[in-house]
Amino acid sequence: MSGAEPQVRRLVALVPVMAAAALYAWAHWCYGGTSAPSGTVALAGGAVLVVGASAAYFALVRGSGSLFGALFLALGLLLTVTAADQAASRGEVALCVVRDVQAKVQGSAGEGAPAEKTVYRHVLDCPGGYPDELGDDRRIADTGAEVRVAYDARHRASPALEGENSPWTAGSWAVALLATSTLLAAAGRGPDA
Repeated sequence: MSGAEPQVRRLVALVPVMAAAALYAWAHWCYGGTSAPSGTVALAGGAVLVVGASAAYFALVRGSGSLFGALFLALGLLLTVTAADQAASRGEVALCVVRDVQAKVQGSAGEGAPAEKTVYRHVLDCPGGYPDELGDDRRIADTGAEVRVAYDARHRASPALEGENSPWTAGSWAVALLATSTLLAAAGRGPDA
């Protein structure tokens, strides 16, 4: 082991932290910035960051941990974007009436696949016409009921029930996956010196 290899390994272990910080800053700007890019540019920029960081990690980390570390990194980065979305400001609140509830069952794809899942689409009648629907994996109200919906007036962040959009779950999972990816990079062999 050369003297430079432990130092390189420590630098490589910082890839998940730097990638998560860059991606969170990008997502935060895209969801809340006054001069944020279009949705297409935001998505493309985020994809480049996720794929680029995962590819760099896989190329720099040697050994059996490189594949799993890159996968954990990609998943952690996607959860970082989810946390940024859930933390985004939804400064407006509307009292809406549920006009219709549509349930759609997403089937299983064979043995060993995830179980069937029901997704609910709540069609809303809100003052001003927005938001016009709210999707969830549970029925949040029956037809005719009133719900308070928090939303972003610029339509960058998806609407959510008032008080139910917390970034803590996604953020906690992101931290766990990114920490695992960092530990795998620190334990693996660095690039050949």
